[in-house]
Amino acid sequence: MEEQNISPEEINSPKETAEKPTSAETMAGEDELLKFQKERDEYLDGWKRAKAELINYKREDAQRFEAVLKMANEGLIRRLLLVLDSFDLGLSSLEKDGPAQKGMYLIRSQLKDILKSCGLEEIASSVGQLFNPAVAESVEEVESDEPSGTVVEEVEKGYLLNGRIVRPARVKISK
Repeated sequence: MEEQNISPEEINSPKETAEKPTSAETMAGEDELLKFQKERDEYLDGWKRAKAELINYKREDAQRFEAVLKMANEGLIRRLLLVLDSFDLGLSSLEKDGPAQKGMYLIRSQLKDILKSCGLEEIASSVGQLFNPAVAESVEEVESDEPSGTVVEEVEKGYLLNGRIVRPARVKISK
């Protein structure tokens, strides 16, 4: 028997006796491959969109929850504003620098500090400025030397809770 020398390339390469695909079969295979790649890309894009939508939903849900938490105490704070108004009215009727006035002023300032820690802030007085219906409510028009539409008196203070108007200032404006 004769020995044949076989190179390593010949061992690892496919046999030449195997049939090579025809060009029609190759094109059909490439078309199918392109079809599968397109389908894969569509699924991948859909997955990416769904993932982005989920992330956006979670972020928006967290923002809604924060807003609900910030405004959860709004009803209670509105009622406490009436108590704060009563303190102001009571302080105006007491004698100046008397012990009762000092005690009421201290309690009023503690209440204001608690409300401030909950996000309540007073709307700055607009006396002498043009009436702004976004932050104030006109309760009366009065004769005045001021130009028409100028705020001449603040009847009731306005308040914001976490940047949102809880109670507009009630003002008198000039005719």
